[in-house]
Amino acid sequence: MTTQNIIKDFPRVSSEIVAKASHFQPAILADVADRRGALHGRIAALRPHMKVAGPAFTVEVRAGDNLMIHAAMSLAKPGDVLVIDGKGDLTAALMGAIMINACKKLGIAGVVIDGAIRDTLELEELDFPVFSVGANPNGPTKQVSGRIGHPVSVGDVAINPGDFIIGDADGVVSVEREKIESLLPLAKEKVEAEAKRITSIKQGNTAAPWLNTALINAGVIKAGETL
Repeated sequence: MTTQNIIKDFPRVSSEIVAKASHFQPAILADVADRRGALHGRIAALRPHMKVAGPAFTVEVRAGDNLMIHAAMSLAKPGDVLVIDGKGDLTAALMGAIMINACKKLGIAGVVIDGAIRDTLELEELDFPVFSVGANPNGPTKQVSGRIGHPVSVGDVAINPGDFIIGDADGVVSVEREKIESLLPLAKEKVEAEAKRITSIKQGNTAAPWLNTALINAGVIKAGETL
């Protein structure tokens, strides 16, 4: 199904890759992706324990209108993450308890929305992953066209439909569908290196081994000098 504004079918990151990548923290994946793909910190988990991972099902709406989110919910596949460009607007909630209950029933993996939500206490009890800019009790309109399955800008990051999305208490990271599999070995290496470094710190080796070189390169100290 393809219209000018709606693209239903597009390549998605596979469920196998989602399962493997979801074992890593978003911070790890952002680091090995050259520190790219992290959404602006304004988009945060409704509650710190919430986590999400899956392919992006992209939606673009006009500020304060959720018509196309309803349409997207009917088109998304189980395991998809609704990634919604709500223009960062906080004057009206674009989703609340009714829609999030429906998302959970449909098997949608979670919601990432550059905009507002409401019914936050009910959503906490529902324990469904929701990442948003904030909350507002005001409701939306359902009158304005938008786009589904097109590239969007969410949290100041360009996201294509089917890209890999992962979020936790630190925030949300998007990785290109074509790139995520190649990052997994690097992520594994980084986890192992960080574990080794923490073990070393606990043994008393607290000084960062790279610090002096970095200070010299930055012109803070001269070669041969130390702190």
